[in-house]
Amino acid sequence: MRLRSLLFVPGDSDKKFAKARESGADVLILDLEDSVAPSMKDTAREMVQGWLDQAGEVEPALFVRINPLDTGLTLADLSAVVRPGLAGILVPKANGAHDIERIGHYLDALEQRSGIAPGTVKIAVVSTETPAAMFALGSYQQAGERLVGLTWGAEDLGAAIGITDNKEPDGSWTFPYQVARAQCLFAAAAAGVAPLDTLYANFKDPEGLEADCRRARRDGFTGRVAIHPAQVETINSCFSPSEEEVAFARRVVDAFAANPDAGTLGIDGKMVDIPHLVAARKTLAAAGEA
Repeated sequence: MRLRSLLFVPGDSDKKFAKARESGADVLILDLEDSVAPSMKDTAREMVQGWLDQAGEVEPALFVRINPLDTGLTLADLSAVVRPGLAGILVPKANGAHDIERIGHYLDALEQRSGIAPGTVKIAVVSTETPAAMFALGSYQQAGERLVGLTWGAEDLGAAIGITDNKEPDGSWTFPYQVARAQCLFAAAAAGVAPLDTLYANFKDPEGLEADCRRARRDGFTGRVAIHPAQVETINSCFSPSEEEVAFARRVVDAFAANPDAGTLGIDGKMVDIPHLVAARKTLAAAGEA
């Protein structure tokens, strides 16, 4: 499953779902949480069920952002959406791997009820939305095989700690959010799952989005959340390796395959070693090559 661009779609809007299907996003996140008013939760569940039933007709993988465990709505969400067509769920405001373990037990039972193979429904997590979550990021190493990605969020964390602004005058994140971003990146790497950068709120600023995506990929993120279809093309472009990067990665992999006992090799007058081989394999994987 490719997790390069993940586009949020309000769970109560057929019009926005239809537009999102044509966006080119790798994943559509059908939202039952923040973008749906409390009075519309039941309606949104019914609409999402209908969209999931169309899953065979659409190319993007379909995830659902459920409501957090402390709302009392989580089990109702899962009961409604765990059905053929659901590729995964996005868990907001998680406090650590123990929350994912609990949700995994729900999924075990609901997959069986729905006739879905065990472990089919994957899990991505918004891993930094509560203060307690910041102290539990290392726990995702024990989260299990359903976990496929970690992303981070700023707004709910800011509300919890009482910030007045999360951006510097130049648009960069303030220090607490730089910490959250970096810790999410490290936690994803430690857990062996995709590190996904948070949303870029100004969907009318394509130049700013591109610059921010390039910084994110430079730092190690492999994909990003989007809030508008117009952002998807830029995200896909920025998080896809260039032809030159892919060509060099193939040369590195081929060189080590031809010299299995070597720890260091020379390519283009530069020394490359095992970390370069690991990076080359990741580049090829990002390009869709084994």
